[in-house]
Amino acid sequence: MLYAIISQDVEDSLDKRLQARPAHIERLSTLQNDGRLVLAGPHPAIDSEDPGANGFTGSLVVAEFTSLEAAKSWADADPYITAGVYAQVTVKPFKQVFPQ
Repeated sequence: MLYAIISQDVEDSLDKRLQARPAHIERLSTLQNDGRLVLAGPHPAIDSEDPGANGFTGSLVVAEFTSLEAAKSWADADPYITAGVYAQVTVKPFKQVFPQ
């Protein structure tokens, strides 16, 4: 089943994000290589694809896991959590309707 992992950043998270990004991207690449990643990306703090120093306010990952607990466990091990980037992470089941 698919799960949405919705994360909210702490204030002024950009430096922490940049430091932890390689490890974060590596985990997402593993999901992609396994054919389990639907989409992933950050939420820019301003209405721009490149927010520059304004940074990001959080992230969204939609991926396939065997259970809600497996999705939560994966999310809990994110390098952004250990680096103090995320203030809150919500994991919930997701039903993809489009695209078919």
